[in-house]
Amino acid sequence: MTQSARVLLVEDDSQLSAMLEELLTDEGYAVDVAGDGQRGLHLGLTRAYDVLVLDRGLPAIEGLDLLGRLRGRGVLTPALVLSALGNPADRVAGLDAGAEDYMSKPFDLDEFTARLRALRRRGGGGSLPDTGTVRFGALELDAGTRRVTAADGTVVGLSERECSLLDLLARRPRQVFSRGEILNRVFEGTEDEGAVDTYVYYLRRKLGREVVTTVRGLGYRLGRG
Repeated sequence: MTQSARVLLVEDDSQLSAMLEELLTDEGYAVDVAGDGQRGLHLGLTRAYDVLVLDRGLPAIEGLDLLGRLRGRGVLTPALVLSALGNPADRVAGLDAGAEDYMSKPFDLDEFTARLRALRRRGGGGSLPDTGTVRFGALELDAGTRRVTAADGTVVGLSERECSLLDLLARRPRQVFSRGEILNRVFEGTEDEGAVDTYVYYLRRKLGREVVTTVRGLGYRLGRG
């Protein structure tokens, strides 16, 4: 760990914030702390960070709204969301908002620092797919802009996770991916295989049911070869 590694910690619980700031400083991070979403947004837009740690229940701007605003302004720094809300639907909401990882409170501090190290290894942009286009059937995916264009010119926008999943399947159209493989490649840091099913559903809702094929007992593959 080097001193150049910077983390933005946005947490309104002053006791938890002070503990995490001390922990991160001991780990070698340079830490900026914000106690509300408005201050977090300002820092996130005006300074460069290696990783973001965002509480979900923030004053001024809620944590997922804050993350969405940062992503909308082109800030692709990997983000870890902390929240007392920990059921699968809450985790999916956090990932869909653009987070690379999600931890429920209370959490183990050693696991917390390990997950931050994993996010740093992945670098800015987290799980964003490679830029470039890939064609499959009558559709074309532009991973850089996260848009799918149909033969008739219709354009459909995708979330970061939807794009990452579709990019994985489209670049290996004959390969069947298990849910575990997709978790490792697209949803790193998430253990809930139900998240894979949820995002397959999202893709089918946007692009048609046939875009992803279910291979019973094995997993998923591209449905437009």
